[in-house]
Amino acid sequence: MALYKLDDFDPNYRDTFQGDDIKGLGVYAEGRDEKIGSVSDVLVDDEGHFRYLVVDLGFWIFGKKVLLPIGRARIDYNTDRVYAIGMTREQAEDLPEFNERSGVDYDYEERVRGVYRRPVDATRSVDASSVVDTPTPLDASAPLDTNYQPLTTPNYPTYNRDTYTYDHEPSLYNINERDNQTLKLYEERLIAGKRRQKAGEVAIGKRVETETASVSVPLERERVVIERVTPTDAGSPVAPGEANFREGEVARVEIYEETPEIRKEAVVREEVRVSKVVEQETSEAQATVRREELDVDTTGGLPIEER
Repeated sequence: MALYKLDDFDPNYRDTFQGDDIKGLGVYAEGRDEKIGSVSDVLVDDEGHFRYLVVDLGFWIFGKKVLLPIGRARIDYNTDRVYAIGMTREQAEDLPEFNERSGVDYDYEERVRGVYRRPVDATRSVDASSVVDTPTPLDASAPLDTNYQPLTTPNYPTYNRDTYTYDHEPSLYNINERDNQTLKLYEERLIAGKRRQKAGEVAIGKRVETETASVSVPLERERVVIERVTPTDAGSPVAPGEANFREGEVARVEIYEETPEIRKEAVVREEVRVSKVVEQETSEAQATVRREELDVDTTGGLPIEER
């Protein structure tokens, strides 16, 4: 498992990263204001994953550098600090020294890893088929064991150099859980529903209205017509005794006329049928909804990949 300095792996990493360079950040003991040193470099693997921070202890010991596994580091970009979990200044001074000229091999890494490992059951061994599972994150309550002796102390796991991968020890090489949290983004949406409610009522009844109506009735009326005519034998003498002069003789003629006779009759004028029909329409409703967006402040010189 080859490791490379960040500059050697990506000479243009400063252009790739946005924000402050991780190099130069101060390294402090977790939970206290005790400075251990500063980050002088970063070691990455073939895929560019951060594996170690190279910590320069020159603040106290001139020239000495040690390795801090990325899983035991918490980077705080708000304060431009790196916190070493479970490490004190004295323990850092006792770590195996990192020699930039000789580089990093498996045996040296085992010496470094052994200091950071927590004791396990003496009967337990580790090979390629098993992965060390550390459910409880390493913190200040799990200080470094600088007395670790590889392959000779039965309280520590052993690994196979031919099959070892960094995945075997996620507590050392995975990004610390507190720096790899899940942030939920929420948004509001409109939910369309229907509620049946009484909109009103329609009362249908009858009332009586009066009006003056007219009707035409043809009527007949009799009248007396008196017509005087001169007979053709006017002036001719009549026989003796034929002329009967009688006073008071009256001719009576009865006169009739028709008068209108009005009566009322009820008839069906129209029929009113009352029913209900359902009409459908689409109603557009508007409301203001909120949505959370992610703001990424890319400071500290670390790459950010969005998936």
